[in-house]
Amino acid sequence: MREYLKFYIDGKWVDPVAPRTLDVENPATEQVCGRIAIGDPADVDHAVQAARTAFETWSQSTRAERLDLLAAIAAEYQRRAADLAEAITEEMGAPAALAAGPQVKMGLGHLVTSMDVLKNFQFEEQHRSTLVVREPIGVCGLITPWNWPINQIACKVFPALATGCTMVLKPSEVAPFSAQIFTEIIDAGGVPAGVYNMVYGDGPGVGSALSGHPDIDMVSFTGSTRAGIDVARNAAPTVKRVTQELGGKSPNIVLDDDDFANSVAAGVRAMMLNSGQSCNAPSRMLVPAKRKDEAAAIAAEVAGQIVVGDPDNKQAIGPVASKVQFDKIQGLIQRGIDEGATLVCGGTGRPDGLGTGYFVKPTVFADVTNDMTIARQEIFGPVLCILGYQDLEQAVEIANDTEYGLAGYVSGADLEKARSVARRIRAGSVAINHGFDLTAPFGGYKRSGNGREWGQFAFDEYLETKAALGYG
Repeated sequence: MREYLKFYIDGKWVDPVAPRTLDVENPATEQVCGRIAIGDPADVDHAVQAARTAFETWSQSTRAERLDLLAAIAAEYQRRAADLAEAITEEMGAPAALAAGPQVKMGLGHLVTSMDVLKNFQFEEQHRSTLVVREPIGVCGLITPWNWPINQIACKVFPALATGCTMVLKPSEVAPFSAQIFTEIIDAGGVPAGVYNMVYGDGPGVGSALSGHPDIDMVSFTGSTRAGIDVARNAAPTVKRVTQELGGKSPNIVLDDDDFANSVAAGVRAMMLNSGQSCNAPSRMLVPAKRKDEAAAIAAEVAGQIVVGDPDNKQAIGPVASKVQFDKIQGLIQRGIDEGATLVCGGTGRPDGLGTGYFVKPTVFADVTNDMTIARQEIFGPVLCILGYQDLEQAVEIANDTEYGLAGYVSGADLEKARSVARRIRAGSVAINHGFDLTAPFGGYKRSGNGREWGQFAFDEYLETKAALGYG
């Protein structure tokens, strides 16, 4: 039973201003596995003031000083990797292989990438007689979700540290254990007092206080589009910078070529990763209409081989993170059935043999049309929709017919054709044959947010641009 009842403020573990706790549930067992303290605006104010004071010195730190700190954190991160993985499995249900693999390793990847970018990043540039300077924006409020808890913390914290910003982190109260260990890592790495602060809490109590605080210069939020709108509204009166990485309903256009079977299978596996709880999951698979039945058969076979609930099986998927998510997903699966989509495999209810835990059957729908609820709403579970297209013109039209624009996918053997289609998808990132690049910009078009994370593109979000005219 974990108990994390203090916040990390000004280089110390401190008690909340008004003690209040929240139980944390293990989604695999439906049992309480820990308690955390829950903050309020007074705790946020305490943390923000510590960050504001620390900004005066950290913003003037040298490149070498920041690199030394990041290197010390990297060493401690690797030492505590197993602790992070264990916490992620317990708090949000990621099977051991996923937790110790992508979940933890993505965090280290963002750390190493930030160090690499920092080594050569140009903070000053001469334009004729004007010196253009990139300066840290100030105190940053970082609000992160539960689905990739360390990845989302790392891709915000490390660029902020590298650019000379100070920060207050509000991790998800649904999956807070890994944030505690991450904070212990930061502390052991020697971060100066006040540069990094962490306050547990919910959206109304801590998230709103952060986004509306007059001494916060920038808010970086990852979560639902609904919550992202609230963050932007709270931030508007103080005209602070707001970056958002929000929801998605990403299309995966499968080309009609000899690699069709492999492309469909890869799309199913990518959709089911992390129990479908990824904002960029390829949840709408677009296939040639004449091959819909073939695609459905392949998808059913692949999804049927996925083990649910076995943490030792590398193909396993764990539970979804909470009862709220489980109930939402069940309702949307039933909605798909009611609206006439063909249930190829999966469906409502828990998988056989799993009477406890928020486990969802890997589910595939065929004969989906783009006006159905399951094609419009982000389900955030292991549910794949297969839609048909007559030609690539229609495929692109369907792909772009969504309020979201976080990601897109094109799968097939014809690389030139895939490249051409990828250019036409209105999304922040488009992966050809599920390509991956930790240094590529990550963020969305339309209601999927604004701003970019990852690599050098993340640095831009944490910097202001100053022109010193007549400099020489």
